[in-house]
Amino acid sequence: MKKINKIFSSKKSMPLDLYLEKVLYDKNIGYYQKKNPFGKKGDYVTAPNISNLFSEMVAIWLVSFWENLKKPRKFNFIELGPGNGDFCLTLLKTLKNFPDTYGSINIMLYEKSNGLKKIQKKRIISKKVKWIKSLKEIDKYPVVFFGNEFLDALPIKQFAKINKIIFERHVALKKNKLKFFFKKAIKKQIDKLKTYNLLKNDGIIEYPEYGFKELNIINTKIKSLNGGALFIDYGYNNMKKNINTLQSIKKHKYNNINENVGEADITALVNFGLYKEYFNSSGLFVEEIISQSKFLQKMGIVERVKIASNKMTYQNKLNLYSRLKRLIDPQMMGEDFKVIFAKNKKCKFSLAFK
Repeated sequence: MKKINKIFSSKKSMPLDLYLEKVLYDKNIGYYQKKNPFGKKGDYVTAPNISNLFSEMVAIWLVSFWENLKKPRKFNFIELGPGNGDFCLTLLKTLKNFPDTYGSINIMLYEKSNGLKKIQKKRIISKKVKWIKSLKEIDKYPVVFFGNEFLDALPIKQFAKINKIIFERHVALKKNKLKFFFKKAIKKQIDKLKTYNLLKNDGIIEYPEYGFKELNIINTKIKSLNGGALFIDYGYNNMKKNINTLQSIKKHKYNNINENVGEADITALVNFGLYKEYFNSSGLFVEEIISQSKFLQKMGIVERVKIASNKMTYQNKLNLYSRLKRLIDPQMMGEDFKVIFAKNKKCKFSLAFK
């Protein structure tokens, strides 16, 4: 309760996204600031934690994209939200098999959590890697941004359309209890929703204002320096109804969003259709949104598993195929996780997306 009181010490109520920003990222009480949420002992696992083959496939995709960019002498690879560092470690190891790409790459890690940054710095020892506080620090060389489960961790706004009137969800603390309520939305916010035709249907409308602020900088860098952005996340392309997708996870189980504040993760499903519309309207181009399963299989993960398992014991082989299934099976992560690639309009690179 002390944590919740700190959140509301200066305000009686606040919009949902501001509340989420404090609960997740506040330096003193934020969920991501003080603990390692990954692995069996944490709250959840991500694809790089499940198998390094996931990271290998992204690394090979990156090599191909670098070649398509005409092999620039130097280029920046920016990982957004590097987690516990698993992806970066596999990326470095894989790229050593491609010395030209390895020689050209500068790896930048963009991490908001001081706690996770400490974990990353203990694990990742390489002159190729540096941590940046702001994406605005990037000022030269082509850029490739990558985020695995980055977008879903960004705070969202929620609106409700009821009888043609638009309301925004707010959060308040009353009698030591969290109260979620709707308040009539201001015109500025309604105009933003109209831009993306989000008011077509009634129900709960989710709008990633924080995400768009981050992507505005990414867009600018891609357009001025050349490159692209690859995102893989849990979400949907087109949803027939507007619904509330906000969820809380603790110890690999769903958690009541009102409980364990600052001790449990809170995320929302990524509206990939909306992000595609955003990119395409801001001067970049998204060709197609595909499933994680399609992306990994197009990049050759099944063939890689067959080769890797040749000299394995039966038990190790079983373990490897079990991890592969988790990544590509439609009933597991294969279909629920989507992949989006934003690039300059003149770029013809479409590996894995066709």
